[in-house]
Amino acid sequence: MSQELEVIFPIIIIGLIVIAVAILFTFIPVMLWISALAAGVRVSIFTLVGMRLRRVVPSRVINPLIKAHKAGLDVNTNQLESHFLAGGNVDRVVNALIAAQRANIELSFERCAAIDLAGRDVLEAVQMSVNPKVIETPFIAGISMDGIEVKAKARITVRANIDRLVGGAGEETIIARVGEGVVSTIGSAKAHTEVLENPDSISHNVLDRGLDAGTAFEILSIDIADVDIGKNIGAILQTDQAEADKNIAQAKAEERRAMAVAQEQEMVAKVQEMRAKVVEAEAEVPQALAEALRSGKMGVMDYMNYKNIDADTDMRDSIGKLTDTDNDEDDFNK
Repeated sequence: MSQELEVIFPIIIIGLIVIAVAILFTFIPVMLWISALAAGVRVSIFTLVGMRLRRVVPSRVINPLIKAHKAGLDVNTNQLESHFLAGGNVDRVVNALIAAQRANIELSFERCAAIDLAGRDVLEAVQMSVNPKVIETPFIAGISMDGIEVKAKARITVRANIDRLVGGAGEETIIARVGEGVVSTIGSAKAHTEVLENPDSISHNVLDRGLDAGTAFEILSIDIADVDIGKNIGAILQTDQAEADKNIAQAKAEERRAMAVAQEQEMVAKVQEMRAKVVEAEAEVPQALAEALRSGKMGVMDYMNYKNIDADTDMRDSIGKLTDTDNDEDDFNK
């Protein structure tokens, strides 16, 4: 039994040592510490252990620190670690500082970190300061005084203004301001031919407005890439106005016609009403004759004379109608 213990005990000791070494190399980035020492960056093991305890990935801090040290930047682990804990991109900040140093651009770590935490790509901003960016606008339509629509496309060359990256407006504001200036310049032209002859007048007028105020960029130049002619808005508006006037006149004429038709129908109704009154009056004549005969105011001979006159009138009306009919037939035959 003692011999078995003598054999098993060293194996257990060796296993514990291996496990301890594995845990040590897992928890403490020894290889990263060695890389830092080889690069001339003095970082203690306890600093790396503290990063682990503070839930900081050591490689995200030490590797940028090595890069900054090789580039001659004066940064320390506390600055990089605090920026990492704030949610920033440490590697991008260090790359931006190196690019700014190479381009002789004054940029401190605090400002660079603030730009990165503000959500802007600080490395791209530094690169844009060295190599300006060209922003191309879509076709911007304006209408000259003669009613012709003119469309212009502009190319804006901008350079990042690092001092205004925090709180400065972006590319959308630049495009909107340039579009406003293009529309205003085209609208102030007396004729569209002036814009076609001198498209550079647009860029000059827009540049003089100081459109980069309050933005994160500095406008270097505005160039008109293309100018096209659109619709004749003045003629379209006049046509629409004429069509509207015609519709109004037609509506008023229809209203007058409807009133005339209503008045005509009213007159027809009145004629029918009068005819009804005549018929009603004619119906009272026999009653009046009968009453006159009964009261003795009218004799039998008077009644007979009335009937003769009535028959003679009917005969004359019939002869008149026949004469009118014969005249119409003669006119037709001719």
